[in-house]
Amino acid sequence: MIAISPRQLEVFVAIALSGSVRAAAEQMHLTQPAASMALSEMERLLGAPLFERHQRRLHLNAHGRRVLPLAQELLERMRELTRSVDADGAELGGELRLGASNTVGNYLVGELLGSFVAKHPQVAVKLQVDNTAAIVAGVLDYSFDLGCIEGAAAHPDLELLPWRTDSLCVCAPVGHPLAQRKRLEVRHFAGTRWILRESGSATREHTERALSVLPPGETVLELDQSEAIKQAVIAGLGLALLPAVAVADAHAAGRLAVLRTPFLQLDRPLSLVLHRRRYRSALLQAFLRSVSGRAS
Repeated sequence: MIAISPRQLEVFVAIALSGSVRAAAEQMHLTQPAASMALSEMERLLGAPLFERHQRRLHLNAHGRRVLPLAQELLERMRELTRSVDADGAELGGELRLGASNTVGNYLVGELLGSFVAKHPQVAVKLQVDNTAAIVAGVLDYSFDLGCIEGAAAHPDLELLPWRTDSLCVCAPVGHPLAQRKRLEVRHFAGTRWILRESGSATREHTERALSVLPPGETVLELDQSEAIKQAVIAGLGLALLPAVAVADAHAAGRLAVLRTPFLQLDRPLSLVLHRRRYRSALLQAFLRSVSGRAS
């Protein structure tokens, strides 16, 4: 039997997720030489290196990528052995690392996390908000235990679980000519000035699909936050497709117009995304039950 210690596994996982021995050492309250020694001993016991160095950062090699989910599973199973959990999971503790796309992280975080955090106050939830492409990448490299995204994730290593439906809407400045029309048609959008999200955003992908139905227009701005785009629309800089939940307040206050566009398909699914090889710990299963009623 290979005598790899829990501390060596913890150091390896910390280095894999941070990309740095120094960062891992600080996180674990170790000296840098102690962290380096733990990694070196684990690599010796396994008989192969686990990392490659690129531009002063450590990146998992093929062997390391195979070992990482196994190491994370072993650590989680050991934590589960030491936890006393009642039938309802009320005693759950530990850390849950989540990634959420911008719409979810900025506007639906209460719906995503509220009931779980209230029921399990001993769990430390760490949420990172980014665009869909970045969240998918984080799930694939095990930086996140789970992601919540707006778009598709067509990768064989990923499993998508439906969560809820989200709607986009076409927003315009209050005084825009299109906002004055009682009935809009596709042809009315010819030459429209558009404000888009950045590449990698699911909202950007959906916008491009919608614009393909409309006459050619002009892209005047690309911004990486829905809130910034909303403010640009209010300022009269152009039109935009934005999540309805992101503009509800401004629309209700009369600061921007929401155009009626029944000729555009603007509903989209929001999904939970997991790595197929990620160990479904008691903590992760409890979160899945909280959000979607699933414990797979």
